[in-house]
Amino acid sequence: MTDPAVERDAAEAESAFSHPPVAPDATAAYGEHPDQVIDFYAPRAPGPGPAPLVVVLHGGAWRAPYDRHHITPFADFLARRGFAVANVEYRRGSSLPHQSASPGSGDGPVAGRWPETFDDVAAALDALPALVASALPGIDPRRMVITGHSAGGHLALWAAARHVLPAGSPWRLPAPPSLRGVVALAPIADFTEAEARGVCGGASAQLLGGPEHFAARLPYADPAALLPTGIATAVVQGRDDIVVPHEVSEAYVAAAAHAGETVGLTILDGVGHFPLIDPAADACAVVSEEIAQLAW
Repeated sequence: MTDPAVERDAAEAESAFSHPPVAPDATAAYGEHPDQVIDFYAPRAPGPGPAPLVVVLHGGAWRAPYDRHHITPFADFLARRGFAVANVEYRRGSSLPHQSASPGSGDGPVAGRWPETFDDVAAALDALPALVASALPGIDPRRMVITGHSAGGHLALWAAARHVLPAGSPWRLPAPPSLRGVVALAPIADFTEAEARGVCGGASAQLLGGPEHFAARLPYADPAALLPTGIATAVVQGRDDIVVPHEVSEAYVAAAAHAGETVGLTILDGVGHFPLIDPAADACAVVSEEIAQLAW
């Protein structure tokens, strides 16, 4: 008998991925690798002033087959609501078989690259002010919000926490980044909890280079270990998510509270993993509103 939760997840994924990719208005490179690029979308609707900038980090368990194109309808959705959007690509895992690399199967592409995935996100954010000034003149980069879905939610939280990375980290910033906030969508936000639940076939440990490196690299990569940040943070999560269960987000929020920081958590009933980035889903409008509350 088919599991109703699995059927629902498949239907939600089919809907989210049914939208054709939306071409950007401009693309700029922040490095020499083909994956070191940012797509820019100009706001399609007027707002109360210069448009805020939303930085989008796509998900896909940090794995090579899942690139930024699947989230372009979401980027366009935000642009049609008056935001300027920067859709960041970054290096992901190889396509070589790896044990337990995908949910429900024994083999698949390995998740992420250490340290290249982190190198790229840091470099993209550092290069962004100059690139956006050229690609989207007239927007207000002082009103910048970072959002990301799933593995991209992890990267969004991590990017906002670079100023609290351990001393000596090559990605550490000397001061908090200039952000209005972070909206993390079903993020892989607590690596210990995610690994305990087998999220995405052990992708968190793969991202850090394998189980043998997990403990040593956790303080440099795990959002739950990089608290408090002092950056306004909201998490949006579907209660029926079977890809990244809501307990992972709840563990991150609890870690934040323990560190003396309040993180907003919105759990949407009857919603799984993919409606958060599906322009046809009501959950996507909730996400847009969460971003607007920080950006405007």
